[in-house]
Amino acid sequence: MTRELFIAECASDLAREAADRFAEAATRAIHRHGRFAVALSGGGTPRRLYSLLATPPYLTAIDWPRVHIFFADERFVPPDDPDSNLRLVQETLLDRVPIPSANIYPMPTQGAEPEASAARYAETLKAFFAESPPRFDLILLGMGPDGHTASLFPGRPDYPGSVAAVRDSPKPPPTRLTLTLATINRATQILFLVTGADKAGTLQAIFEGGKGGADLPAARVAAEGGTTVWLVDREAAAELAD
Repeated sequence: MTRELFIAECASDLAREAADRFAEAATRAIHRHGRFAVALSGGGTPRRLYSLLATPPYLTAIDWPRVHIFFADERFVPPDDPDSNLRLVQETLLDRVPIPSANIYPMPTQGAEPEASAARYAETLKAFFAESPPRFDLILLGMGPDGHTASLFPGRPDYPGSVAAVRDSPKPPPTRLTLTLATINRATQILFLVTGADKAGTLQAIFEGGKGGADLPAARVAAEGGTTVWLVDREAAAELAD
């Protein structure tokens, strides 16, 4: 496994670098096995990326009918709720690119208890990948100031299986679904997008061995047999040694 750190001058440059890497990963996967399976995250940082992917040259360079969209985590809210990751991705990307609706696999957040919904999504992944844990071509992640990623929060035990229900999240909304650490680490490539000065101390702890840094969920993410890339802006990287 390898880990790469790329420092962009600003959030716009970071989004452009992420879009280039997304397109490269898609091309490689489609050439290798005819499809590109990617798990997306919500939040403000990837919003720029998703909007960019829906514009040239990415709009035409990516073979969108061969792209399959999954989610790294989801808030347990209706799909039209402002907190929904699906709604964010739908508005910024999916409604603007020629991807078949059958290629979109949202996490189910209605009509069942979270644990049942997590089990249902795990079955969806098993049916698509024909293996468990599944192996995504790419997983996009962010990181909170507390070192959480997806909906994996500090101080929580590792969840079994491929998908987990999260209750009493320290960040609202309190109930969520998330890919587990085992599932995330099976990906061929993992791409972190991290911006903002409020992440600087946490990033320094992760990369330079600060107190408790190694135990943070984001620090424990590492693509087994693949590449984990951290794309960060100058503000987030401010406390890293030269």
